[in-house]
Amino acid sequence: MSKIVWITGASSGIGEALAYEYFKAGDKLIISGRNRDELFRVKGNCQNSFNVHVLPFDLSETATLKGKAEDAIRIFGRIDLLINSGGVSQRSLALETNLETEQKIMDTNFWGTVVLSKTVLPLMIANGGGHIVCISSLVGKFGTKLRSAYAASKHALHGYFDSLRSEVYDKNIDITIVCPGFIKTQVSVNALTASGTSQGTMDDAQANGMSAAQCASEIVKTIKEKKEEVYIGGKETKAVWLKRFLPAYFSKKIREAKVV
Repeated sequence: MSKIVWITGASSGIGEALAYEYFKAGDKLIISGRNRDELFRVKGNCQNSFNVHVLPFDLSETATLKGKAEDAIRIFGRIDLLINSGGVSQRSLALETNLETEQKIMDTNFWGTVVLSKTVLPLMIANGGGHIVCISSLVGKFGTKLRSAYAASKHALHGYFDSLRSEVYDKNIDITIVCPGFIKTQVSVNALTASGTSQGTMDDAQANGMSAAQCASEIVKTIKEKKEEVYIGGKETKAVWLKRFLPAYFSKKIREAKVV
């Protein structure tokens, strides 16, 4: 039986690759993001795209999101799988970053995900179950230079959705947190600088990272297996374990690391 899958951040990168994965599996899609034209490009790449509905909006506009989620529900009458893939990164020092930029990062990455998830959750429960996925980051597990607000927003996802999982475990609701490392997407190009403008260039680590298609394939497998948390990428994923078991050594190494 086909599922109703709603993917945010579906106009590029991991979200776009996930849209193709689920479309190929025969599921019905709602794809969201800020860029309407890019969403329709993704829709156009899907044959028989009448099963792909475009719902554009900006995750940072928190006050509008409950209404957008209600619009998404009306399209097919239910949501079986919500993948919160939309987000924005950061490339600026904490002391130089204005509060408006930090707030936008938190609104987009954290509050946007919370509002959408809380809006669809009651319907999932009423329908007998569902699955919510949050695309976090390895810096949801540790912090690095130039990522203070970004790391904070991803850490917040872990705290909130780990707590939520414990509250809805008996209602047939699965929650998966995905932590990608270096994936070859536009995330560093679109990352916000101290003033809130986009960086406009791709980091070396991103350019040499895992493809978005491979990452999406691994995420789909993770969702199917109903894992609670997963780390996807190359050798950078080992940093999670280094932080856990050798924290002082990790702290020294992360200070020395090239993070752009």
